[in-house]
Amino acid sequence: MIYRYSSRRKKLDESFLNKKLVGAKAYDRIAGYFSSSILEIAGEAIETIEGNIRIICNSEMKKEDVLTATAAKNAQRKEWCNSHPEEFFQFASDRLNKLYRLLKSGKMQIKVVPNDVFGLIHGKAGVITLADGSKTSFIGSVNETYSAWKLNYEILWEDDSEEAVRWVQEEFDYFWNSPYAVPLSDFVIEDIHRIANRKVIHDVNEWRKNPEPAATVIESPVYRKEYGLWEHQKYFVNLVFNDHKKSHGARYVLADMVGLGKTVQLALSAKLMALYGDKPILVIAPKTLLWQWQEEIHSLLDMPSAVWTGREWVDENGIKHPAIGSKGIKKCPRRVGIISQGLITANSDVVDHLLNMEFECVIVDEAHRARRKNLGEGKENDKPQPNNLMDFLLKISKKTKSMLLATATPVQLYPIEAWDLLYILSQKNDSVLGNEFSMWRKYPKRALNLIMGKEKLESFSFENWDWIRNPFPPAREDERLFGSIRKRLEMKDDEFVIKPEAYYELSRPDQRRIGRIIEDGFMQNHNPFIRHIVRRTRDFLENTINPETGEPYLKKVEVELLGEKDDEALVLPPYLQEAYNYAEEFSKLLGKRIKGGGFIKTLLLKRVGSTIYAGEQTAIKMLNWGNILEDFEEGEELEKFDENSIKNLTDEERQCLHNFLQTIQSNKENDPKYQLTYDLLVENNWLEKGCIIFSQYYDSAFWVAENLSKDLKNTMIGIYAGGDKSGILLDGIFYKVTIHPDSSM
Repeated sequence: MIYRYSSRRKKLDESFLNKKLVGAKAYDRIAGYFSSSILEIAGEAIETIEGNIRIICNSEMKKEDVLTATAAKNAQRKEWCNSHPEEFFQFASDRLNKLYRLLKSGKMQIKVVPNDVFGLIHGKAGVITLADGSKTSFIGSVNETYSAWKLNYEILWEDDSEEAVRWVQEEFDYFWNSPYAVPLSDFVIEDIHRIANRKVIHDVNEWRKNPEPAATVIESPVYRKEYGLWEHQKYFVNLVFNDHKKSHGARYVLADMVGLGKTVQLALSAKLMALYGDKPILVIAPKTLLWQWQEEIHSLLDMPSAVWTGREWVDENGIKHPAIGSKGIKKCPRRVGIISQGLITANSDVVDHLLNMEFECVIVDEAHRARRKNLGEGKENDKPQPNNLMDFLLKISKKTKSMLLATATPVQLYPIEAWDLLYILSQKNDSVLGNEFSMWRKYPKRALNLIMGKEKLESFSFENWDWIRNPFPPAREDERLFGSIRKRLEMKDDEFVIKPEAYYELSRPDQRRIGRIIEDGFMQNHNPFIRHIVRRTRDFLENTINPETGEPYLKKVEVELLGEKDDEALVLPPYLQEAYNYAEEFSKLLGKRIKGGGFIKTLLLKRVGSTIYAGEQTAIKMLNWGNILEDFEEGEELEKFDENSIKNLTDEERQCLHNFLQTIQSNKENDPKYQLTYDLLVENNWLEKGCIIFSQYYDSAFWVAENLSKDLKNTMIGIYAGGDKSGILLDGIFYKVTIHPDSSM
């Protein structure tokens, strides 16, 4: 029989929904759109349903998104987060908790169907198996929302005939069993629970009482706008933050292979430490990465920061904060300050100012540039002769609670380079290499040989105790062994050095266990290097299955390298070949007179290889003796030549440099970067409309402005160092072009 319902006559939740669902055995629903607000109306009735509740909903996913479980999960995650559910459901915690319990128990099951498979699922219908086992069906305009059942004008037809029930059930089953229908993702379900119990903390001191990192991280854009963190990234952030909360702080070398997201791991660790403590965070990075650091931590973590340009601080909004002199570096407008390694390698005035400060954490990107000068076989036990960067880090290590060094190559030539990085971390911190009397500090060469198996310790030698006790491993490495010994000796978690005589305070069984530690692989499995150097490889992550998803931790990306063979090499155009020849000739002439000719050649070729404009500016600086060192940041190289000797160029050297300069100036229009930029502007009619060109690199924007301004009538070129990274991408340099409505500008 057919029954007709109109919300004009009577509210549909009262006249139909609640009455039918109380004590029902099952409920199948083509919802079109589902909202948890339905639980405000039918919450109690739904909870009395004996069997399952199955709901089919629309989704903005594409059908390509459902080809793999991971893609489907990520698509739902992005769509869910883009809807800003924490704002939409901010006053619905009870309702969301009910929904979470229903979904988690499996009593309510939701599948979503991409809109581009069947189009918008606008039809709404359902089948209810009533308490007595009979069935009824309904169709109408009603979405599964509070507004639809309670507020809107809606109509609904109920038909309990066998034919009608079968017809609606077939429609539901078609969508439910479609290969494109995917279950609601676990992320969305768990996020419903999070939002239901979400508490906004307006005072960071309240968070510090029980600092839960996950609650902070999950609110960041990397989780809400992207796809969250990989498992290896979560591990590192958790490790660092747990250590930072202790008195000794976190001291680690992050040595993940390139492409595994070192920046976000370091930045997220910094964000948590900044919230937990009151002191500033200092990030030291190569000059070319400063703006990338600022942009990433702002876009992924919504974390404010400021970059020191050498003259002023520039915050994440591009606002400049002028400073008077180098002392201004101490007045960063943000908790996170980002500075160039070049300031340190050049031993600028800011060094002393920074060493007079105290930091919550110091982060160093490309930390392998901090090296000893006396590298070489047989010199491992010599006292390090640090370059400028290493010398600075040894000093500032004493001024910070935590320190993180990032490099994909902790060892470039000699294993002692890894020891040097740990030595930097160990300043005034016993947790890394122990105290100044530690065997790991006093005998670095032997320590490395023991780890690499080139030497072995004698079984049950008392010397073994000295290698084990200083530093003594934390309990987390082996609770049964190290944890129990710590308890017997009443060692705190932040204590790492055991006195030599404490051995005799141990029981006989514990002494025997200590004796067996070396034979059980202590030197290979519990040494300071593997404890404080965190390194994961892409190969391992791509070929290891995550048991939670049944897929690898990282999706493998097949890469075909071109240009590796001689016959694939690019042939230099004649003008560039001529410029390269002049650069080589100039370097040879300079090398006969002073040390550092190789450095000058590297600098010239590196800059002209970037852009012709860059090579031109470097050559001009050499002729007029500007500060060429700011163009090159390899600290160990800068110290190899004498600045004073190079200032007085010979006539032959000067003529050679003039020839180099003349060659590249006369061929500036042939620069492929110039031509590509110009073509893009012409193709898009930006020249006629008027435009402003922004670049994250000041020099690059200036180059574009200088070379294009003669072609831009009625157009103004704006130069901006910093800002958004979007628009034109040219060999790693990003240009954002903004059209101005007024062509006269």
